[in-house]
Amino acid sequence: MNAIERPMPPLNADERITLEGWLDFHRATLAMKCEGLDDAQAAVASVPPSGFTLAGLVQHMAEVERNWFRRVFAGEAAPPIYDPQADPSAPDGGFTLAEGATLGDALATWHTEIARARELCADRALTDTGCFMEQDVSLRWIYVHMIEEYARHNGHADLVRERIDGATGV
Repeated sequence: MNAIERPMPPLNADERITLEGWLDFHRATLAMKCEGLDDAQAAVASVPPSGFTLAGLVQHMAEVERNWFRRVFAGEAAPPIYDPQADPSAPDGGFTLAEGATLGDALATWHTEIARARELCADRALTDTGCFMEQDVSLRWIYVHMIEEYARHNGHADLVRERIDGATGV
């Protein structure tokens, strides 16, 4: 385990580098939580009656990346990934695994959404805005929200991974 490199967020940098550093740290943490698992392990539910799985969490985070960076910040009309009939303004989807869903596919989709998010933000100021709930929302706010979203879900991922194979502490 731990072939994935997790970048240490900078200890003394400007605001943008700090925010992007923490977001990348949390993205890498989620990837590390999934490292070494096969599809069956990644589909193990946390605790009944919950259907929360690591593969479902990766799918969810792909939806979250898509929602905040593509829909909200860039104003793209990007449909939901895992449930095309879902309301795109309700970005809580992705948790349910379709029959035949694989962790590899979920990770590939998630990485594609991360790459697109980076492209959309690369030349934009932290004060640039998108639209959320008919209000302006800054890139700064979106970065902070995404750090919070990943931190919360990485705590869930810790518990699920420990249940699967006893791995802790990444």
